[in-house]
Amino acid sequence: MAIIVDKEQKKKDIALATKALILSDGISNITISQIAKAAGIGKGTVYEYFKNKDEIVFELVEILMQEHNEQKEAQLNKLTSTREKVKKFFSFFYIDEDKELREIYKQFTAIALSSTNEDMCTFQTECYILYENWMESIIQEGIQNKELKPEVKELIMGIFAFVQGSFIMSVTTSAITNLQQKIDNQIDMLFDFMEK
Repeated sequence: MAIIVDKEQKKKDIALATKALILSDGISNITISQIAKAAGIGKGTVYEYFKNKDEIVFELVEILMQEHNEQKEAQLNKLTSTREKVKKFFSFFYIDEDKELREIYKQFTAIALSSTNEDMCTFQTECYILYENWMESIIQEGIQNKELKPEVKELIMGIFAFVQGSFIMSVTTSAITNLQQKIDNQIDMLFDFMEK
């Protein structure tokens, strides 16, 4: 009797088996042979599921972001203050528990910036919309709970731009040495100004 292989699960298993290699050496410094060995499969099997290493990073980011979002939602649901929810929402950029995902996401972003892969562009767009809507719902809840002035909705894009820009500056320059403090201070100042 033929063995039935769950191809989607096999694809995920290969990507997850590659995680440690990507974190230790970077995707550009590893070979398909190393990936096959880490996954316990033949080199040809890797190519049955992925055209190249970039696709493996993409698959891994999709898996890890889904897990991250589920964990983040559970964490946010435990908080009552809108200020604390916004801080927790943006803690991805500095907390230790998300360090591995940040590193893999940086490598994915480097690939996506130099690629014309429509699937990667679609994924990035979907993530952007998801996070924007998620933040909007947190802010809307704060407005409904009379914690925030309604005008704060107009600042959501600015908050995103500030946090993402601060993160990029923290990893590409020495201008920001304590990212958590920088983000938290800005969020506190914004909330002090916008709270009712």
